[in-house]
Amino acid sequence: MAPLVFRTVEATIVAAAIFSNCRRVIFTKTILLQYKRYDRRMRRLVLFLFCAALVSTGCGKKRALVPVPPPAARSRTPPVPAPPIGSTERGVASWYGKPYDGRAAADGEIYDMEQLVAAHRTLPFQTMVRVHNLVNDKTVDVRIIDRGPFVANRIIDLSHAAARAIDLIGPGFGPVELTILGTPEGAPPAQFAVQVGAFRDRANADRMQQNMIAAYGSAKVVLRQGDPPLWRVLAGHEATPEVAETLAQRVRQEQNMPQAFVVRLDP
Repeated sequence: MAPLVFRTVEATIVAAAIFSNCRRVIFTKTILLQYKRYDRRMRRLVLFLFCAALVSTGCGKKRALVPVPPPAARSRTPPVPAPPIGSTERGVASWYGKPYDGRAAADGEIYDMEQLVAAHRTLPFQTMVRVHNLVNDKTVDVRIIDRGPFVANRIIDLSHAAARAIDLIGPGFGPVELTILGTPEGAPPAQFAVQVGAFRDRANADRMQQNMIAAYGSAKVVLRQGDPPLWRVLAGHEATPEVAETLAQRVRQEQNMPQAFVVRLDP
């Protein structure tokens, strides 16, 4: 009887090891070797113990599913409002004419250098701006239709007609104060980037774009029509000009690009 009891105990251990958890069964090498030595009668006993384990432990029951909470809603940065009427900006103005005259401006309008229009880096298209020449006290009102100037330390590029109105043709550039007179209704939400370069060769622009993507996560190439055309490389995609300026500071320091500046991303 002792051997039979001993083998019965062993069979119970095997059954418990195999069937105590139907979803997670761990077979040890020792138990498998032991189990293979059992005769037909002992294997029937193991089968009986297995059936009893099913009934007593409820192994066939499904586990209750724990509901997964929905992902938290991502907070959205509110769109940047248009600059308030009367707000001002001081800096250096320049002007541009040919070879851009007669070509599409950034807003799609054909640029006519004899109209009172201008280019600005971040103001919404169709913003009305008064330009005050701080040297001779002359003023002119212009409408923003284009992006620029693409030279560091300048804030607005005037058309030939606007530059003539404030006597800026001869010197080519000069100190001015801009005052917002009106902003368009229904302007799309603003997004901003950092212009890191403008290239005549598209291949050079593409290489710079890849470098900026590797360093800062995103970048795009934008065509500036002209003769020759220029391929602008814009790094980043920021919701506010302040965040974009922080990125611009990083680019200037990390990439040794003192000419990098913030621009508005247009659709």
